[in-house]
Amino acid sequence: MPLSRIISAIIAIALALGLIITGGWYFTIGFGVIVFLGQLEIFRLVRAKGIVPAVKTTLVVSQLMLIVAHGYPALADAILPLGGTFICFYLLFQPKFATIADVAASILGLFYGGYLPSYWIRLRDLGSPAVSALPWGGYWPADWHWVDWPLGLKITLLTFACIWAADIGAYVMGRWIGRTPLSNISPKKTVEGAIFGLLASIIVALLGAYGLGWPSWPLMGAALGGLIGISSLLGDLTESLMKRDAGVKDSGALIPGHGGILDRTDSYVFTAPLVYYFVTALSPFLVL
Repeated sequence: MPLSRIISAIIAIALALGLIITGGWYFTIGFGVIVFLGQLEIFRLVRAKGIVPAVKTTLVVSQLMLIVAHGYPALADAILPLGGTFICFYLLFQPKFATIADVAASILGLFYGGYLPSYWIRLRDLGSPAVSALPWGGYWPADWHWVDWPLGLKITLLTFACIWAADIGAYVMGRWIGRTPLSNISPKKTVEGAIFGLLASIIVALLGAYGLGWPSWPLMGAALGGLIGISSLLGDLTESLMKRDAGVKDSGALIPGHGGILDRTDSYVFTAPLVYYFVTALSPFLVL
């Protein structure tokens, strides 16, 4: 593995952990930067197909969505239909007639690049207001005994750990024993790698469920790990599909050795909403 790739990964992990632990507006603002850069890459891909989306409008609406998700969570879901309506109105009154593809790409940028990632903010905020100790609603552990940490912090760290385990397991085992192609969308991915990535995610989730004291932790941990492993793989394949359609190898060149923001965050897009509802919908059965 190239040295630049290793160094970039270490820096990215350190920044991610710092933002996740701190939470509050620190996490929201930092995440907003990632969403902004990721959406620019999405629109770069669709422009390669001759599509003209409402870039500036979608970017602004998406940032508003992240702010509302943290500051006014009860209104977060309202931003998606309102933002989509505003984007359509904007495209209707352009000098050049907008196409179906223009509208669809704009809504894709809003949903895939803004709405789905906003669930990371909702997930991290679970239980956080009760323990905020820093300015801007931030948090830093008084000690490193994880039992007293906010629920959102523990679940977010567990979810990231499962995604990392799935990525590493799929990469290592895929290169070692991978022989059966998984999909024509991403020729380098193998069935063997996908299976080991899924197993790695389940193992980490089982450990997390046990540590969190969940009742029926083997069942809950296996379900959560399987959900994260599958959704992270689907996120990876979805971004590969967009790149293949646009005729590019990487979504960008921002991160040395890794490509663009989307190339490193594609596994996270579908995961947060599923984990958020897994935890909140099943909360009567969990020790929160």
